[in-house]
Amino acid sequence: MSVPEHVAQRRWLALVGIRIVGVAGAVFGMVIAARAQEWPVKVIGILLVLSALVVIAVVPASLAHRWRSPPAP
Repeated sequence: MSVPEHVAQRRWLALVGIRIVGVAGAVFGMVIAARAQEWPVKVIGILLVLSALVVIAVVPASLAHRWRSPPAP
């Protein structure tokens, strides 16, 4: 059973969009950490970078695994 092409395109766009949002979050976190004067704000920036990296690594892979087509007989 194959997925229609328009569904596959939307799924691909979702994966790419998640990666782009993750990269934007990591860059934003680096800017916050670099410009911060107090250490609590630096910690928030670093945590934002780390969480964005987890999103980049885990979410697209789990969605791709969930959406994977079953093997052909």
